[in-house]
Amino acid sequence: MAQEPDREQPTNGQLATAETKETGRIEAFSDGVFAIAITLLILEVGKPDPGVEGTKLVADLVKLWPQFAAYAVSFLTILIMWVNHHWLFQLIRRTNRIFMVLNGLLLMTITFINYPTAVFADQLQENGLTATRTQISGPQVALAFYSGTFVVIAVLYNRMWWYAAHRGHLLLPGVERQVELIDRQFVFGPLLYLLALALGFVGTGAFPIALGFGMDSALALYYALSGEINPLAPLARRFLERGHNAGKP
Repeated sequence: MAQEPDREQPTNGQLATAETKETGRIEAFSDGVFAIAITLLILEVGKPDPGVEGTKLVADLVKLWPQFAAYAVSFLTILIMWVNHHWLFQLIRRTNRIFMVLNGLLLMTITFINYPTAVFADQLQENGLTATRTQISGPQVALAFYSGTFVVIAVLYNRMWWYAAHRGHLLLPGVERQVELIDRQFVFGPLLYLLALALGFVGTGAFPIALGFGMDSALALYYALSGEINPLAPLARRFLERGHNAGKP
């Protein structure tokens, strides 16, 4: 979901049609929403008591590590989503009402990230990694809420791109190869985040929390660093080819 599409220089056909792009307003609006969403994350990070001494201040800051960790992962994830959004719109020439609604739904879920981030950070702050071993803990439920939000975003990202590329025919001409590459990169996004959600319930205590949040963190880091590296590409290619063949009469 959050992986940066392979970047290629625009073709002559793309340059010739650049002046006819109709996406300026939707791109500007989307950039503003991304900027607000990523800025609001820091407002949920707690502050220590300003009256404490230096050594106590250091200890209090260290105790806030769950909030800093959740902030960092959410910030990096939104950042990569924005990078993806930007590069997708380099290929999109025009919009229509359905596409604008799909983009709006995606933006709604991105602004929502702030809430599950705060819920998970607060649960981890209060309960730490010492959850009960006999039942599902608050941090596990909060982590499922957090990871589940990314599942929904990944689904909406795929749906928006699929509509623009394959249903609405909203792209610039001559970008077939880029479309194929992006299809491969996006197709497993929802499943990967769904796996992160499931890992949060593998066992009890600290292990599932560390496992599930570790998966979310690893996905953010992977998508940030792997713009042109996609080890799932061969599997994605076979999956997409099978889907295309199934759709043929």
